[in-house]
This record gives sequence, C-alpha cells and structure tokens, in this order.
Amino acid sequence: MPSIENDFLPLRPMVPQDVDAVMAVETCAFPYPWTAGIFHDCLKHGYSCWIYEQEEEVAGYAVVMFAVDEMHLLNICIRPQDHGKGLGSRLLKTLERIARGIKAETCFLEVRQSNFSAIRLYLNAGFNEVGLRKAYYPAAIGREDAIVMAKTLLNVL
Repeated sequence: MPSIENDFLPLRPMVPQDVDAVMAVETCAFPYPWTAGIFHDCLKHGYSCWIYEQEEEVAGYAVVMFAVDEMHLLNICIRPQDHGKGLGSRLLKTLERIARGIKAETCFLEVRQSNFSAIRLYLNAGFNEVGLRKAYYPAAIGREDAIVMAKTLLNVL
C-alpha cells in the first residue's frame, strides 16, 4: 500500500519569474486562458499561488484565494500531456491539505458546464454542485455558464 505522502504533490510557491512557464501550460490547456497579467496580479495581491514541477519544468499549478474560513480555487491546471495520470487529483488533495492547515472549512470553485473531465475530477474528490453562474465564462459564441461546486473540508490532517 502506498504511503499517504504519495497522495500529495511537492509544491512550491509561484514567483513572478514562473509566469512565462505557467503561461506556456495555460495557453495549451485552456481555450480561453488567463493572461500573464492576471497571474502577476494574483501574485501581487497575495493570492496563494503554487507550482508543481517535474524535471524542472512546470507540470501543474494552482491559484487559490483564502478568505476567513474558506478557500476559493480560482485556477488549477495540469499540463495536457500529463492528463490521465492522477496528477490533477493529487494537486487538488495537496491544496485541500494546505487549506485544512490554515483552518479553512469549505472549498468553492467554478467550472465550465462543458468541462466534463474537470467536473468528474471534482465529483470524485467529494465536491457537490451548489449553484450556477449564468454567462460566467467566455465562449466561442456568447458566454458559457459555470457550475459552482463546494466541498466541506474536515479538519483532519
């Protein structure tokens, strides 16, 4: 049986010098990627930004906002060539561990209605649908709704 540590990824804080490498992944992974300016703003305003590296290359990252007893997952990504390897699940578990460490009780996120693989990841991780944000995301024609999901984080380390 693998150790519990194998469920978590070794993350390091994102720094401004990482943004170019993050953007290379972001633009490959999403049809409507964040801009470099958004990542720089998140860093400047003290959001919790994390990098996962494999062989000194960015393989995944996440941007999280903490407020009172909540964690809001703003962006989470694993580079496309590593999809299907369980890294997204492990990254999510690692972020939840960080959140529990600072006593966050709930995690919220939005996900495109059309992003079935992400929805499956979140459902498998114990998230539940709690709402809908109409016309939240840009789309090829008009805007796309976002499903709002939440998970209660038990304070068990």
